Amino acid sequence: MTNPTAQTIKRHAHAKDPMGHCTLTYDDRFLRRKMLATDDGVKFLVDLENTESLNQGDAFVLGDGQMIEVHAAPEPLYQVTGDNLVQLAWHVGNRHTPCQIEADHLLIQADPVIGHMLEHLGAQVAEVTAPFTPEGGAYGHGRTHSHEHVATAHDH
Repeated sequence: MTNPTAQTIKRHAHAKDPMGHCTLTYDDRFLRRKMLATDDGVKFLVDLENTESLNQGDAFVLGDGQMIEVHAAPEPLYQVTGDNLVQLAWHVGNRHTPCQIEADHLLIQADPVIGHMLEHLGAQVAEVTAPFTPEGGAYGHGRTHSHEHVATAHDH
């Protein structure tokens, strides 16, 4: 028996009756072609035309129209707080580090080097486990990438 295939995604689907859920980390939600399984163990193939960044509530659409909803998996993160949160966010962004921005804190992937830098700047850095859905990058089509920008008028 052939595994079902998803060749399209539906953004912000929040499907009312999905055939299943697929819980993925931030890194695993960046894909083009990969064999996955629902949380209940149903295997399916993702075969998208382009590499896509998926978020909580998006859905893989199978050939028969059924949907598998994407959930963001809890993962090790740093919760960053401080009196100078805007400045701390600037330093995180200046290092092209994916960052989820909340009203009173930032969430970043657990990286001891970045954590130490932030503490040196006066931040309080706490280890937490939570789903991670950072802001998308201007050049990464939903992802923050290194400083290797898409072809633009300015070259480094």
